Amino acid sequence: MRKYIAIFIMFIFMLLGFTQRALAEGVFKINSANFDTSSAIISLVSSNLDDLPDISDIKVVKLTNPTRVYFDIPNAVLGGQKKDWLFTTAGIKEVKISQFSSTPYTVRVVVNYDDNFDVSDIKFIKLKNGIFIKLKNNIAQNPFMQNTYRDDHSSSNDFYEYMTISSVSNPNETIARIDSAFNTGITPQYSQELRLNTKYYIDKVMAKNGMITLTGLGSVSIEKPMILSNPSRIVFDMPNTMVNKSLRNKDFSLGGTDTARLGQFSVNKARLVITTNNVTKYIPVYARDNQTVIYLNTDNLSNLEIPGKPVAISDFSNRKLDDMTSAMTLNFSNPVIHGFDRTNSDVIVYLYNVNNFDAELFNKTFSKTDFTSAKLEQSSKGLKLTIPIEHDSLVTTFLGMDGKSLKLQIKAPRTVIKDNADPRDSELIKIPVLNKPKGSDGKYRVVIDAGHGGSDVGATRNGVYEKYITLDVAKRVEKMLKAQGYGVLMTRSDDSYVSLQDRVAYSEAYNPDIFVSIHVNSSTSGTPNGIETHYYHPESIPLAQTVHSSLVSTISANDRGTFKSKFYVINHTTSPAILVEMGFLSNTAERGQLVTAERKQATAKAIVEGINNYFKSAQ
Repeated sequence: MRKYIAIFIMFIFMLLGFTQRALAEGVFKINSANFDTSSAIISLVSSNLDDLPDISDIKVVKLTNPTRVYFDIPNAVLGGQKKDWLFTTAGIKEVKISQFSSTPYTVRVVVNYDDNFDVSDIKFIKLKNGIFIKLKNNIAQNPFMQNTYRDDHSSSNDFYEYMTISSVSNPNETIARIDSAFNTGITPQYSQELRLNTKYYIDKVMAKNGMITLTGLGSVSIEKPMILSNPSRIVFDMPNTMVNKSLRNKDFSLGGTDTARLGQFSVNKARLVITTNNVTKYIPVYARDNQTVIYLNTDNLSNLEIPGKPVAISDFSNRKLDDMTSAMTLNFSNPVIHGFDRTNSDVIVYLYNVNNFDAELFNKTFSKTDFTSAKLEQSSKGLKLTIPIEHDSLVTTFLGMDGKSLKLQIKAPRTVIKDNADPRDSELIKIPVLNKPKGSDGKYRVVIDAGHGGSDVGATRNGVYEKYITLDVAKRVEKMLKAQGYGVLMTRSDDSYVSLQDRVAYSEAYNPDIFVSIHVNSSTSGTPNGIETHYYHPESIPLAQTVHSSLVSTISANDRGTFKSKFYVINHTTSPAILVEMGFLSNTAERGQLVTAERKQATAKAIVEGINNYFKSAQ
């Protein structure tokens, strides 16, 4: 009898499980829940656009001890883990999102707040790909905007979720399941920290007619492209992006000799490399919903299909964000399809499905502003917006969540030091533009600093000394630079000891355009590996970013990033100065690579290519 009862109970549980799965098919499945960087908007995004709940059913309920509100998202399932965000600014203190109930399916959001928060500010907006919860009113016009482009190659806004697994009954099985769900590509270990990205997931690629189309879930953002040589290619990095494993490191033909390759460059960054002799011709084109981006050769613009009816510009606005930053916003009657190009002297936006605007209103809105020189005119396909900019300006663009607004934000470089300003304030230091070489012979001058030497052996492991590797690579860099017409000063050319003070003195006497110090890293642990680039003064940031990008693009090694560090030689030199850590001697596998002629030559070539790109961008 007990046997039959047990079988009956198992049948009931199986039936309940089947019923819940069946019910789950028609619910709002939340693929990602994110908080924007202004601490003002929660986005609940789904890949199924047909099951968004009715926001009129969402009610805000006040509670006390502690002061908080909660609201339930009906007929909703939260994918992944619950969220718990803590804030230190006045107003919102904590936001929690969890699966409150499965009978019925309900996701609950709890907001803890203080006296500076107005509960009436909470608003709910249903857009194409999800529900957006607005928590504050004191944010800029068109708040529901997605970052689509940025000049920076690293940002505090880059998104990670951290999760540590260290004490589970079967850790390898648990990690394998997470790897299967999130495509992390990790190697199972007993204690493993995972970084899971949830902003944009590329799951489809199509290449034809001189263009490559990437389609995914979420919203795409693109960094300032890098142009590299030997072979000629242009590199587009997409931060906060994950690529489906099946699409990684495949070659796609774009027609003729042009090819493209998409890869997972780092845990939270995708990279598209287009090999072509027409590197300046390729630009990104954003779809209306920012979930599809097309990289195309503008010579093949006729192959771009523009669906839907033509769109008109309904309004313009100008906003001064601070004394260095201005924003131009264009509002459209319907979602816009736009292409974007960033040169050293202009920002160019192609509005492909726009055919109508009020020229008088445009001129009136931007007259006597930072956008006075901007031009909006007809092009071969839609409209073309051109905004002249200073060389070292920082450009960022945003697209409205509904595709009906486009914001261009431009931060001009600081060109003067304010009266009575503290020169230690990095925001007030002039960042120089290298219009011409410092050398009287018309050559750019470069100081190459081979780390350590003589009695100062540097890092050492198993009889391998850092001082020999740095000198070898430095000499290779010197040879290539001189062959290309640079003036080069070596702080040491042999295995001799040179003090840090003398290295700086040699450099200052030479008065170079840039200073590059070459080192090998080390750690007490054998685990760390990869390439780092360090700077100290703000005027050294462009050099650090350019050389580092070249290194990590050329060498198959972990990208550990760029860092502001107070190393003596880059702190006390007055020229733009960086310190390159080409790998870890303490890591057995990487040490085996660092001592080879192939790795040394590849490192030297990458440093030289980065230096070339730095000076090219300054012209």
